[in-house]
Amino acid sequence: MTANRTYLILDTQNHALANGELATPAGTSPMRLNILGNKVDDVMAHEVITLFSASTEELPIQCRILRQRGDAVLVEKIATLDPEIRRNLRVPVKFDTFLYPLPGSCRAGRQSAQSIDLSCGGVAFYTDCSLELHELMEIVVTPTEEPVILRCEVLRKQELQNGRFMYATKFVDMCEDEEVVVREAVFSLQLQSRDAQE
Repeated sequence: MTANRTYLILDTQNHALANGELATPAGTSPMRLNILGNKVDDVMAHEVITLFSASTEELPIQCRILRQRGDAVLVEKIATLDPEIRRNLRVPVKFDTFLYPLPGSCRAGRQSAQSIDLSCGGVAFYTDCSLELHELMEIVVTPTEEPVILRCEVLRKQELQNGRFMYATKFVDMCEDEEVVVREAVFSLQLQSRDAQE
């Protein structure tokens, strides 16, 4: 867990609003949250927010905003949310990547692919290669601080025109460090896409 305890702040529709640092212990009521990047007005436009930590141990929590002082807001916890919410937080992102067969696979060599979106739980991509449902492979995820190679399983497949395929996959057998790296990338991309829309 990071020492400064940075959280992604979302609205009730799971749209990223800002990053914040918790200035009080997590169980304290009320909690003081320092809003980063001059985004306090964006946060104050909402009555209820959700805090997502990059740490696997901390569950997402829903909070009600009580008041603001400068770049800090006081919030009180309303509810602890299901951790699956975090896994399903998707952000559209395009990056060129490669798929690698696992040892023992009948496939040989890497295949190129282009991502569609990334979540804490998986990645969707286009490729010219025909994969089977539940097939396992490795994919290089590059929007992270350092590229990571993650194992994934095909959940959905759609054949497109021009001989291409679209796949939705879920990550499997991730270690905690990999989960944190992907989560931080998703949180960062959420904020970047929000800033680009403004």
